[in-house]
Amino acid sequence: MLTKRMIPCLDVKEGRVVKGVQFVDLRDAGDPVELAAFYDEQGADELVFLDISASHEGRETMVEVVEEVAGKLAIPFTVGGGINTLADMKRVLRAGADKVSLNTAAVKRPELIREGADFFGSQCIVVAIDAKYDEELGSWRIYTHGGRQATEWEVRDWAKEATRLGAGEILLTSMDQDGAKTGFDLALTKAVNEVVSVPVIASGGAGKKEDFADVFKEANADAALAASIFHYKETSVEEVKTYLREEGVLVR
Repeated sequence: MLTKRMIPCLDVKEGRVVKGVQFVDLRDAGDPVELAAFYDEQGADELVFLDISASHEGRETMVEVVEEVAGKLAIPFTVGGGINTLADMKRVLRAGADKVSLNTAAVKRPELIREGADFFGSQCIVVAIDAKYDEELGSWRIYTHGGRQATEWEVRDWAKEATRLGAGEILLTSMDQDGAKTGFDLALTKAVNEVVSVPVIASGGAGKKEDFADVFKEANADAALAASIFHYKETSVEEVKTYLREEGVLVR
């Protein structure tokens, strides 16, 4: 059985790590380079860096910051935000990323997933999905541009399409739970996990160490991503891993 992964996330805007609730009311959480070094020492299994306003502002990812962060890490490092072309992927991977995360650009032009997978291999391509429950749809709807624009895609349909095109991993964020600290969206995570064969990273809602056990045991997530509870020292990667081991969850 594969071990479960713990992944801190750096949401970066204007060169600083920020965190909000349901994608708004952002507040400063520190320097990305310092936080990256801290999480590497803490025993994080991977790190995700998301340039959260790049797509909305129509610009490229901050490559200089990516290079600085990569220089502090000995763990796998995923970078997303403003990656629209194969050339963008090359630039970010050359800067030190191990994987690229595609969100808005992949929804706008799904073939981008296939292009990246064909060139770099599926293991390098993470498709990030921002999903919010929609009463009219009776399921979760996909949003792009940092949660600003609704799409016609239902979450399971898009997850299946993304993996068909070559995504090697799904980073699944619940917009309803984001920053709420009331636990991961287990129903959403389970729904997507049941229709894809690639690893699913659960994101959005972590508030305490028990939430990680729930998403691993009840929704069978392959990894769990969190931000604010780690950034603001409410708990640590080390504490959560110790707790998970006590609960019988296999962690690295």
